[in-house]
Amino acid sequence: MTTHKTGTREAWLAARLELLQAEKELTRRSDELAQRRRDLPWVRVDKTYRFDTDGGSATLADLFGGRSQLIVYHFMFGPDFQSGCPSCSAIADGFNGIAVHLLNHDVAFTAVSRAPLAKLQAYKRRLGWTFPWASSFGADFNFDFNVSLTEQQQRDGGVEYNYRPVAPNSNPGGGAPNRFAAMTGTDNATFARERPGMSAFALENGVVYHTYSTYARGLDGLWGMYQWLDRAPLGRNEAGGPWWRRHDEYGAR
Repeated sequence: MTTHKTGTREAWLAARLELLQAEKELTRRSDELAQRRRDLPWVRVDKTYRFDTDGGSATLADLFGGRSQLIVYHFMFGPDFQSGCPSCSAIADGFNGIAVHLLNHDVAFTAVSRAPLAKLQAYKRRLGWTFPWASSFGADFNFDFNVSLTEQQQRDGGVEYNYRPVAPNSNPGGGAPNRFAAMTGTDNATFARERPGMSAFALENGVVYHTYSTYARGLDGLWGMYQWLDRAPLGRNEAGGPWWRRHDEYGAR
């Protein structure tokens, strides 16, 4: 027998209607926050960034692909990783479906990682992904947008992530550090040099502007499985810690 509170249909409906008002208020509040994101001042990007893509070398402006807006997912896949971060991989499972819709609404989309392009391409093939994924290997892009650390920064401290100081070896991947580092084929320190995030850019009159970035739990809304779990009877149900794997690993228990 269930240990959860039970009741009649009438009691459930009364509680549900009360909850509905709270949900509507949250939706309105979310709309207000979305407007505040759009109202942020744009910051001109004068630095030239170069990326390796499936179509060859590209600048940040090239990544717009003729659109006026660009969304970048900062995917944790460092040069020394053998596989992508499991958390980023779970988020990225939702990218294939949305990328085509964004493209047809004047928004280009790409993931960006520091690993060489060949590693990214092999990982995409393994997981059956088709969304664009650019390599910033050897460039400053990830460092300038606060999603990568140098070994010197790890030694010296003074690291900023999510707009505040953090410990240089803190776990950025949302799971158990030892386990997630091992799942990428790295050690903890190497794993901690990469961080997840997303950034948005606008292209106007040939000038690129940085408009928004978010990190850490600011990515929750982009993590498709969590939106479903938050509506499931037991919710995220993570008392035992991180449970997810890459989608081709669930049979390998």
